Amino acid sequence: MTRERSGPVLATVCVAFFLTMLDTTVVTIALPDIQHRLDASLTQALWVVNGYTLVFAALLLPFGRLGDRYTPRAMFLAGLATFTVASAWCGLAPDAGQLIAARGLQGAGAAMLMPQTLTLIATTFPAERRGFAFGVWSGVAGLATVAGPAAGGLLVDTLTWRSVFLLNLPLGLVALAAGHALIPRQAPRRGHAAGLDLVGMLLSTGGLFLTVFALLEEQWYAGGAGLVLLTGFVLHQRTKQAGSPLVPFELFGRRNFTLMNAVLMAALFATVALLLIYTLYLQSVRDLTPAEAGLILAPPAVATLLISPVMGRLADRVDPRFIVPPGLALFAAGFLVLLAASGDDTDVLWLLPGMIGCGAGAGLVFAPANALALRDVPPAMAGAASGVVSTLRQVGTLLGAVVVGAVLRAGGTDDYTDAMPAAIWTVVGVLVLTAIATTRIRPPSERQTP
Repeated sequence: MTRERSGPVLATVCVAFFLTMLDTTVVTIALPDIQHRLDASLTQALWVVNGYTLVFAALLLPFGRLGDRYTPRAMFLAGLATFTVASAWCGLAPDAGQLIAARGLQGAGAAMLMPQTLTLIATTFPAERRGFAFGVWSGVAGLATVAGPAAGGLLVDTLTWRSVFLLNLPLGLVALAAGHALIPRQAPRRGHAAGLDLVGMLLSTGGLFLTVFALLEEQWYAGGAGLVLLTGFVLHQRTKQAGSPLVPFELFGRRNFTLMNAVLMAALFATVALLLIYTLYLQSVRDLTPAEAGLILAPPAVATLLISPVMGRLADRVDPRFIVPPGLALFAAGFLVLLAASGDDTDVLWLLPGMIGCGAGAGLVFAPANALALRDVPPAMAGAASGVVSTLRQVGTLLGAVVVGAVLRAGGTDDYTDAMPAAIWTVVGVLVLTAIATTRIRPPSERQTP
């Protein structure tokens, strides 16, 4: 595809991706307003967030593979249409029950389109330009993840919670029209049309649904049932490897694919931990308003947005061992700087160097990791690989919230600042261990072997 056309395709894909990622964080800060205006219970308010996350995570694997059957273009457009319609339903929902149902439909649309964004980038851009494209994509992801609280706070302060969802309508419709016009049509691959693994889809969806439910609600019986289904899924996939499996195991025989998925999980773990720890700190300890807290949390997003495209372009030319491990180390160093500046009465502006360090570290990591994970995946497996990457990104996000939340609760004290060091050192440990593992990355020029 020519540069003149690939650029608009990338912009279209990134707008859709931005909306799905924004809706994972922007709603959290609107929960008090939702509770007040809809007379919703705390449980209902939490399910406005969790319903989206649960459906999103559970459906990524099957929808990723369906992109190989029905083409990434078709699945992307169907997912974007579903997400946009569901956003309208969310914004107009008259009660908490309908809002939760609409959020579930939103999650299904997001799961349908997100893996296709990776596949479309991988198939639209040649290898020598793919790093830059993934850099832009990663910058958008970082911006959406960290800018959510700021955008949500401003919208809720000036309008109401409904504006958080209705904002998706004009952007979604523009992206849908652009996608129809710009993304080239493709014929479905015949081999995959006959090889739909329904049993694998049911096992993976059920297993992921129950496991994520257990993590979100601390219902460990559901987690046990989910692990049983996921074990059954793995055993079932072993029997399907000669045909058209939902997850081709040979993907994990590619060292870079496996390592980069670990890197993305660790980076998302740390990103969510940053948001969780410092949203609570800024509002509960420092008594900042939601909008003020959102502005303090904005610098990491800006740093990630500016650095990711540069690192993506550099990853096309430089050994990733010189980019990814230092990026993880910088991310960890940013947390340590934040810890040193997180007192009860220190000026919150002293947090900015640490925030920027975390954002810069994320910017060094995301683009090369995404590009390297998918660089050598055969086209026939692009959808499956994108589904795996997207699913494990969500797993990293969920683990960040669950593990760091548990560490904070285990502090056993009313003084939140007493529990922060343990949470931050947990994140630093994850980042440092992952950085050590990434020293075994293979340069792109080498053959991908275990």
